[in-house]
Amino acid sequence: MSDSIEQELSTPTHHNRGNGGMLFIVPSPIGNLGDISYRAVAILQSVDLILAEDTRTSSVLLRHYGIQKPISPYHQHNEHKIYSHLTDQLSAGKTMALLTDAGTPGISDPAFLLVRACVKEGIMVECLPGATAFVPALVNSGLPINRFCFEGFLPLKKGRQTIFKKLAEEDRTMVFYESPMRLVKTLLESIQYFGAERQCCVSREISKKFEENKRGTLQEVHDYFSEKGVKGEIVLVIEGKA
Repeated sequence: MSDSIEQELSTPTHHNRGNGGMLFIVPSPIGNLGDISYRAVAILQSVDLILAEDTRTSSVLLRHYGIQKPISPYHQHNEHKIYSHLTDQLSAGKTMALLTDAGTPGISDPAFLLVRACVKEGIMVECLPGATAFVPALVNSGLPINRFCFEGFLPLKKGRQTIFKKLAEEDRTMVFYESPMRLVKTLLESIQYFGAERQCCVSREISKKFEENKRGTLQEVHDYFSEKGVKGEIVLVIEGKA
């Protein structure tokens, strides 16, 4: 192993950030706690403050790796109020890591406002590679992955029908996040707009003990979960229009 590679593996970051602070976007495991990277653990051990979507959830991860750092909540209900205060602290030289409950911050989770503010103020931002639920679900689906679109969570009411009508003409593979309470309803609406024979895959509890990938037509998958019931975190992958 070369000296340069050894150095990069042994240090949290190789950037020269001078006297300014730095924001690290740190992906957290979507299930199995062992999925976090060595580098992510090293960064969490080195920063001045950890920002967490849910401090209780993130504390489980931090305790597992023996990380004892100040932790503060950063979520969709307070981000508009505190992001400018955080950028002031970062500008003054503080280092911070942002965690969400699971996966990469910013992918259907808070991060955008703080990252945009840091970019505007010239504060260094580094996003680590790591867990994101839609990637394993997409690869696992057996559907074409050379071209795809990520739609995240569909609106609950306003704009939902409009999006479905627009996506009915989408020829790329489509990826959605969904809650277990709404999955059957979303599958039924997908049948209405995309057709019952459109291929799909529902991945739930990715990397956990009861992981499941259910593949088939929209009708088959709808009927399966209507009878079985739904639990866990859900990723829905749907074939694009032929």
